[in-house]
Amino acid sequence: MGAFFIRSQLLVDVDVDLLREREMGSIHDEKKPHALCMPSPAQGHINPMLKLAKILHSKGFLITFLNTEFNHQRLLRTQGSDFLYSVPSFRFETIPDGLPPPENSNASQDTASILKSMQQTGTGPLQSLLAKLNASNSPVTCLVADFLMGFTLTATEELGIPRILLWTSGAGSLICYDQYPNLIQKGLMPLKGE
Repeated sequence: MGAFFIRSQLLVDVDVDLLREREMGSIHDEKKPHALCMPSPAQGHINPMLKLAKILHSKGFLITFLNTEFNHQRLLRTQGSDFLYSVPSFRFETIPDGLPPPENSNASQDTASILKSMQQTGTGPLQSLLAKLNASNSPVTCLVADFLMGFTLTATEELGIPRILLWTSGAGSLICYDQYPNLIQKGLMPLKGE
């Protein structure tokens, strides 16, 4: 039985029974649930994911925080190396974004290019990371991914890992995003004339 609800800008689509079964198995094995959290590599997406990861951690979850290599280095530069000590029990991992490194390490990456590249190249590195984590003492019991990281659904589906999608913007923007194809189909978008 799946659940789908929007609350506090959190979009959830997860197989609740499977998650409960995994959690019960973890309780019997005296292991904690393990969430792999992956934000979109775009401005304004990492901090909301970190906040959710901290909440999950406070509820007993082990956390692996997954970033692109570029954004992880950028996060360390902007937050300082002490940032990792502010969340000492988190495990930080990186995967490539599939783009060549920018000439200026302080430059922002083009959001459309990086999202397209992640959709095309992200599944393999994510599946490799999941295999590595699942071979450890605490396998991943759920994935919390940014709504824009759709490739994560494919990568986790084969493994039967419950998936949760986080929408980091306001609920109004989610409704617009959801209804945009309908507006195009009805000929209302893009706007015509003045």
